[in-house]
Amino acid sequence: MRIALVRHGRTAWNDEGRMQGRADIPLSPAGRAEVLRWRVPNAWREARWLSSPLARATETAALLTDRPAAIEPRLIEMDWGAWEGRTLADLRAEMPEAMAANEARGLDFRPPCGESPREVRARLESLFADLTDELVVCVTHKGVIRAALSLTTGWDMLAKPPLRLADHEALILKRDESDRPALAGPALSLQVQ
Repeated sequence: MRIALVRHGRTAWNDEGRMQGRADIPLSPAGRAEVLRWRVPNAWREARWLSSPLARATETAALLTDRPAAIEPRLIEMDWGAWEGRTLADLRAEMPEAMAANEARGLDFRPPCGESPREVRARLESLFADLTDELVVCVTHKGVIRAALSLTTGWDMLAKPPLRLADHEALILKRDESDRPALAGPALSLQVQ
């Protein structure tokens, strides 16, 4: 089994550096145009498609395939709670010591009334355990992809990530010999050459 985790196209809040979390922000016109330039490799066209329930993900899925994407609640973005709509720069300027202490918690970083990356990882573990299809494309969010990267590499979110993905690249996972998710090689490019 292989799983491709695709990040949604850009939104106005992405361009402003705002944390979206569960806010249901649609793709921006530039984000729509960006996704329309992406192409899914032939090997993945017949995959099972899953999408976060948020509009920016469902719209991205609809633009990438003519097959319906099933809504999968476990693919929803990390809940940024009271910090949704804010920028990290503003929060770091307003409360430098508190933000530094929270960010130093790595996987246990938690916004007020929000969710930690460790909780996102638990959602993904549950999802991956339930998947039985040979190929699955999941249209999701940056926080979810970072949690998947942590789950598959052991990254504690304290140092730089072990892999950086461009907006047009998908994280590819497989099941390892112990039936757990693992990295399956280089990122999958969706960019038109």
